[in-house]
Amino acid sequence: MKNKLIYSVGLAVLLSGCAANINSDHYATSSTGSVGQVMPCTVVSVRQVNVSSSDSSAGSMLGAIGGGVAGSTIGHGRGSVLGALGGAALGAIAGDFAEGELSKQAGVEYIVKLDNGAMRTITQGTDVYMQPGQKCYLLYGNQSRVIPAN
Repeated sequence: MKNKLIYSVGLAVLLSGCAANINSDHYATSSTGSVGQVMPCTVVSVRQVNVSSSDSSAGSMLGAIGGGVAGSTIGHGRGSVLGALGGAALGAIAGDFAEGELSKQAGVEYIVKLDNGAMRTITQGTDVYMQPGQKCYLLYGNQSRVIPAN
């Protein structure tokens, strides 16, 4: 029982790293030193959204491994093999569910109107919250974001 708890906690810790930082102040190291474009704009619409990671299958794989190991402790011989297979199947389902739940984040979808009249939409984290009518800048390049004009 103690081993199963250790596997479960380990799986949760590994999966908690699945949620990417979507805030406007976060940059990937590959984006540093890159030149991007800046366009002045005005916020037209703001909407709260939920953001979740794309299906990476990491949760299913880790769950299957943990479930298979835990299931193999059941029985002897053939029972151990069946326990491992059943544990792997249940672990894969549980790992997939856990990955989905642990990667959910709150986000904001902005619709902005560029000074040339074109409209754009962008979704990002909740670290910056702007109101309709507020002047802002649309930054785009490797990673796009909208920030308040100061």
